[in-house]
Amino acid sequence: MDDEEMYRRAKRRVGQMKGFYIHATVYVFVNALLIAINLWTSPDRLWFFFPLLGWGIGLAAHGISVFGLGGFMGAEWEERKIKEIIEKHRSH
Repeated sequence: MDDEEMYRRAKRRVGQMKGFYIHATVYVFVNALLIAINLWTSPDRLWFFFPLLGWGIGLAAHGISVFGLGGFMGAEWEERKIKEIIEKHRSH
């Protein structure tokens, strides 16, 4: 595999990771809004758990599909991940 192909694969992988981070951020903000709406309009009927749980399962599946069961993130992670993936491919 040449350097250009490794770079394309690494860039694709980083794009997948970035997609998950965007998904997680939207999940937090939308569900915070749903909780606020629920507690403000009908605090006696707590329905926000349903979208929180349903979407949470989807988010967890997305995270596992991208990262497996390990951890992620760090400073300047996008460029670091591209370099890390390229080095991994070079060593194989």
